[in-house]
Amino acid sequence: MILSATIVLGFLVFIHEGGHFVAARAFGVRVTEFMLGLPGPSIGVQRGETRFGVTAVPLGGYARVCGMEPGEMSPHLEACLASVYARGTALMEDVARDCGISDDDAYEALEELVEWGSVTGPKKSDEYNTYRVPKRKLTALQRRRAKSAKAGCEPLELDEGEPHALADPHAFFLSEYRQQYRSLPFWKRSVILIAGPGVNLLFALVAFVVIYSVLGFDYQNTQTGEVSHIVIPPLKAIEAGFMYIGMVVQAVAGLFNPQTAADTVSNSTSVVGIAVMSKSAFEAGFTELFSFTAMLSVSLGIMNMLPIPPLDGGRFVVEVYQRIRRKVISLRAMNYLSFAGVALFMLFFLVMMNQDIQRFIFGNW
Repeated sequence: MILSATIVLGFLVFIHEGGHFVAARAFGVRVTEFMLGLPGPSIGVQRGETRFGVTAVPLGGYARVCGMEPGEMSPHLEACLASVYARGTALMEDVARDCGISDDDAYEALEELVEWGSVTGPKKSDEYNTYRVPKRKLTALQRRRAKSAKAGCEPLELDEGEPHALADPHAFFLSEYRQQYRSLPFWKRSVILIAGPGVNLLFALVAFVVIYSVLGFDYQNTQTGEVSHIVIPPLKAIEAGFMYIGMVVQAVAGLFNPQTAADTVSNSTSVVGIAVMSKSAFEAGFTELFSFTAMLSVSLGIMNMLPIPPLDGGRFVVEVYQRIRRKVISLRAMNYLSFAGVALFMLFFLVMMNQDIQRFIFGNW
């Protein structure tokens, strides 16, 4: 059951995070990690600026899109970036001294630059807060500037921890900023957020077309009892897919209606139930597994569109709010919202897991 659930959920999370990854890269945003599993120890390979791999706990996954940190930018980013690149390997205190700012301000700016992928953060072996120039190639824009600049300019490739003289620190900072999520206009940020759930729903629609229009399905005549294997036109299959998506939307909306919330939760399932159903789907054959995966993909996509941080839908609502108010939500406020959202989902999870365990013990799925 665990293996079955890991395969099904791993695939769905892969295409979900793949949607975020492809959309971010299409808009020129840096993505430093694309991982299957919860954040932690991992194995993987480096391709360009992105590390692809699997973590020690292969449940879930994430794409680390740079520049998504909440709150206002630190005003000391440019100075701290220039300091680290001039030194190659720099202690936080040295950067603070170079920039004439406090250690706390330097730490805040350096950690933000780590989120940007512009510098490398402290390693476990470091005794102090040590930051380094990352090993990577410069972007096409940075390469053009490097070739046209005078002697002593930035090289075409960066070596980790080695000092680099920047010909134009301000231009280099701007080129780094333009590779961040926060530098994009509202519509591009929205596309990146919606791309994950969108890919889940798109996969489900394609799966419905394959199942109903290519593989076909068995239909039993209720009057004669005769079973026929039929296929339907692709447009009808897509229509059926949208009808199912609408049913899931209606069911999820029932969570927020006091009159239907209890029934909705009782008819829902946690990862325990998904594991049991995944095993059954594997045993039933490819068509049943494909159908189950498509339906689960719809649920994953719709749930991620709920307007609750830190889900994609919650982040989208935050973007809309910031667009209307023309004001960035503070880090503290975002943390409070995320904590409330996580607490709500933990409550749902515990209730659903409890009922799933009872179903599993008594065999009444």
